[in-house]
Amino acid sequence: MAQAYWQCYPWLVLLCACAWSYPGPESLGREDVRDCSTNPPRLPVTAVNTTMRLAALRQQMEKSNLSAYIIPDTDAHMSEYIGKHDERRAWISGFTGSAGTAVVTKKKAAVWTDSRYWTQAERQMDCNWELHKEVSISSIVAWILAEVPDGENVGFDPFLFSVGSWENYDQELQDSNRHLLSITTNLVDVAWGSERPPVPSQPIYALPKEFTGSTWQEKVSAIRSYMQNHTMAPTGVLLSALDETAWLFNLRSSDIPYNPFFYSYTLLTDSSIRLFVNKSRFSLETLQYLNTNCTLPMCVQLEDYSQIRDGVKAYASGNVKILIGISYTTYGVYDVIPKEKLVTETYSPVMLIKAVKNSKEQALLKASHVRDAVAVIQYLVWLEKNVPKGTVDEFSGAEHIDQLRRNENFSSGPSFETISASGLNAALAHYSPTKELHRKLSLDEMYLVDSGGQYWDGTTDITRTVHWGTPTAFQKEAYTRVLMGNIDLSRLVFPAATSGRVVEAFARRALWEVGLNYGHGTGHGIGNFLCVHEWPVGFQYNNMAMAKGMFTSIEPGYYQDGEFGIRLEDVALVVEAKTKMN
Repeated sequence: MAQAYWQCYPWLVLLCACAWSYPGPESLGREDVRDCSTNPPRLPVTAVNTTMRLAALRQQMEKSNLSAYIIPDTDAHMSEYIGKHDERRAWISGFTGSAGTAVVTKKKAAVWTDSRYWTQAERQMDCNWELHKEVSISSIVAWILAEVPDGENVGFDPFLFSVGSWENYDQELQDSNRHLLSITTNLVDVAWGSERPPVPSQPIYALPKEFTGSTWQEKVSAIRSYMQNHTMAPTGVLLSALDETAWLFNLRSSDIPYNPFFYSYTLLTDSSIRLFVNKSRFSLETLQYLNTNCTLPMCVQLEDYSQIRDGVKAYASGNVKILIGISYTTYGVYDVIPKEKLVTETYSPVMLIKAVKNSKEQALLKASHVRDAVAVIQYLVWLEKNVPKGTVDEFSGAEHIDQLRRNENFSSGPSFETISASGLNAALAHYSPTKELHRKLSLDEMYLVDSGGQYWDGTTDITRTVHWGTPTAFQKEAYTRVLMGNIDLSRLVFPAATSGRVVEAFARRALWEVGLNYGHGTGHGIGNFLCVHEWPVGFQYNNMAMAKGMFTSIEPGYYQDGEFGIRLEDVALVVEAKTKMN
């Protein structure tokens, strides 16, 4: 490595602050799955009868002249977690895993998901559904081509397709004589009818000034400055991700589980600020805070959330250029912007700016982690006292640590579903217990707890693995090497603007030396009372380069299938390093 770094660079180092996570709802046990080969089929009690639901959807498909309908597992903002009323794939199929795509044709229905969820899908789906154990768009399209005759239509909701997904489906279906049709009215919503959960209506509130790093006016000015200095000279930027608007205006609510967001879009131009949202959710005080009673460049004009497509289309009809972050923009709004008026980047300027915390944001995030550490320590002490009594299980443990966090100042609940996993369950990286399905914590098994909290000053995420008895020699070595990987990456000094993927191997090196590895990412960014997984910070190929002021989790692990799992996760801050040669 020395010869690669001989040039004179500014150097950076990571300072540990402790915390991080994984999304749930997660893989269930492997027993009691459906058997569709018997007559009648054998279904577990957890399977959902979808016959009437599919009939209702197919009725809507017939009205729209569709032979197939694609149902992704996301919302109109490409959110990691989605609200209950956006769980369309779960409702139509019965399968509630957090990753997967459903396709319904006139006579068949199928779900595609990855290995984390195969058992869960077999437990939850009835025999109306096929399970495909892969996730590529190519495999989905191949199935569609086999089931849909020439000349017929395949429908989709453009607000549930990222621009990249639409391009992939469109390319795969080209020259197939099947037509990909964009239908802005979601057909699952129509079939779901009055049973569909309502759209959230809780108040949208402004964070107190002491919990923000900058005023919203300062942030708007920074984004406008970015546009002015951009080589393509965009006149406006469209913000589609929910955390973008929440961050920009220092506003929060509770529309999404574990995330303090509200359904919204922002169209920020060089002379106006347009916030598309449910206006009735603002108090008079918040309306005054946003300067909504004027039309000057620093006044926020409120427009109805449902008007985003028409609003963007109307703005795009003028002499303008619109900048979008392609990663979080759906085809539903992309489609109405003429291509000659479009400026695309992987991430919006809001994503890039909020990834680098200023000094106040850093202090706030650190303070939240200190209080969070108190809750984690209290939990570990409680476990040490109660596990030997045989009174703790995975679910009661998860409930207890969540409550300990709620007792801390400025708490707003957990930042994701707590992963509380004992023994073989810890080998499932995305496992979370339920009231019905859980294991007892034991002195004889390793226990992994991955949890986090939302506080008004920061979001936290931390994983610890413990054993109250005598671990095996293999468990000791695996744990030690995971710890070594965490320390090695945490202590690393590297040139400024180094990509995370370049240094990620340091977290794996100690495991690699003995032929071990892990199958998940090594880390992710984290927000100030925002996302627990905040892009684009991290160690993957599509993350932005590391810079002073970024926070990232560091979370190597090792998982022995059917036996145990280990993960040690902290949150680290990138700071400027003092080195011998600079």
